Order: sequence, then structure tokens, then C-alpha cells
Amino acid sequence: MKENAALCDQVAQTQENLVVVKEERLFLLRKLLQQQGEVDASSVLLRSQINNNSSSVSSDGITPKKSLKKRNSTDVSDGKSKPKRYSKATRKVVQLIPLDVHGRPIFPISLGDLTVYSLGEVVSDRLTYHSEDVIYPVGYCSTRVFASLRDARIKSLYTCKILDGGPKPRFEIASDNDLDQPLVGSSPDECHSRLLTAISSALCSLPSKGADFFGISHPTIQNLIQSSPGTRKLAMYKPQRFEVSKNQMAEMGVTPIVEEETDPSLGFAALHRHFALASSYRIKEEPNEQDFLALQELLA
Repeated sequence: MKENAALCDQVAQTQENLVVVKEERLFLLRKLLQQQGEVDASSVLLRSQINNNSSSVSSDGITPKKSLKKRNSTDVSDGKSKPKRYSKATRKVVQLIPLDVHGRPIFPISLGDLTVYSLGEVVSDRLTYHSEDVIYPVGYCSTRVFASLRDARIKSLYTCKILDGGPKPRFEIASDNDLDQPLVGSSPDECHSRLLTAISSALCSLPSKGADFFGISHPTIQNLIQSSPGTRKLAMYKPQRFEVSKNQMAEMGVTPIVEEETDPSLGFAALHRHFALASSYRIKEEPNEQDFLALQELLA
């Protein structure tokens, strides 16, 4: 009987230690997600896991009150020493993407007309490879569907790359029809401006949005780049705040409206609508019902 009682006490003590370890693991996870700017998503995950742990422990007759108090007191002290380096801009909404068993993104990442094949590597020892809002990782590669250089009425696939250009990064946009003759610039805006001019002189009035065309300013991609090694060493970059779309967490099949659907400098359909309204431009392909309704609303 004494041996049985001793074993029961040992099992109870082991279960209490297990509860403490789980709470510490959740606390470390929360701090990690805070550094990545995903506080809202992590809080939901944290509450659900704490509820699961507390329910499973209560069924064994053990209440982790001491560990909860200890975690809460640590949270208060952590709130006082929280770094204030984050940008004051509004939190950006990221889309859910497929992850592997280790939590790493599965490539290619498809985001509408944009497809990202590589995030590249962050260069932290040269100031020209980042700004306050955007990072230019070397080796970044993406593709985007847009109007062809040879015939703006048909689609073409453009490959966007960021290469090591020495003192400054080298930006390239190459059409699938002319891969050997890319449009080169010292900034993404310069590349994008050359592309619009090459397609049609009527597009010169459109503002250049090179970072958006490359995809490095897309919230989902920017969040992944910001989480890459070496980001904390960047002198000028101000980390952005991100949050997971609540609608997407509730309805996995819903895709939010992206800027490329309404911006003629980024989307193929939006570019055709711009031509149709500006100069009675006739599209070679028959527009679908969605484009026709959008055109009717604009003309109403």
C-alpha cells in the first residue's frame, strides 16, 4: 500500500511537471509569433490549445493554477519590455498558404495572377537592398500574367527576378516570348515603368508599382520575407504588422479581392477595362460575364 501511494504521488507530480512544460512551450510560441507580427492568429491558437490542455488535465483531477499564474505574471513583464520598432501602419492581412510538416511554405505559392517560386536571401550588409517598407532579397523569383509586349490583347507570362548587382540590386522582368531580352532596372518601379511603356505609350500615365508587380509588397509574401534570417540586422527596414484573415480562417474557400483585379498596371482584365474606357479599345478575346458586368457598372 505504501509503495502504491508513493507511485501515485510520483505520477501526480509528473503530470504537474508536464502541465508546466506545456504552458512554457505555448508561451514561447506566442513570443515567436509576436516577433513575426501574427499576434491575432497566435492568440486564437494559444487560447484553443490552453483550453484543450486544461480540459485534459482537469479530467485527471489536476488543476494547473500555479502554472497559469506564473505564465500570466511573465506576460505582464514581457509587455513592459516589448520592442517598439514596428511600423505604425495598419496591420496587413495575409492569406493562408499550404505548409509542410515543418511549417515551411510549399513552393510555388499561387496568389491570383502572381506565383512566387523563391523568396531568395536577405542581404543585411548593404543598405540599398532594402528600404523602410520593402526588402529586396537576392534570388527572389516570381511570375505574373499580364499583357503581351507583342500584342496587348493577349496574355503573356512575365518572370520577375532580383539579382545581386554589387552596390545595388538588379531587377529584371522578362516575357516568356523574350526571355533573353529582359527589362532591367535599378529599382522595381523602373522595371515596371519600362514594361508599361513597352506595351503601349498610352500606359505612361499609370503610376509605377514595381514592388506590387514583383510581389515583394504582397502582404503574404512580405510576411514570409520578413520572417527570413537576417531581417533583424537591416538598418532602415521597419517591420510590418500582419494578421491572418478572419474570413479565411472561417471559410477556407473564400479568396479576398486583390488589387490586381482593379489596377490596370497589375491585372490583365483590369488593363483591358482601362483600354475600353479610355480609347474604345476592342479586346481580341470575348470578355467573360464578370468582366461584362464590371464594365456595365463603370459605364452606368
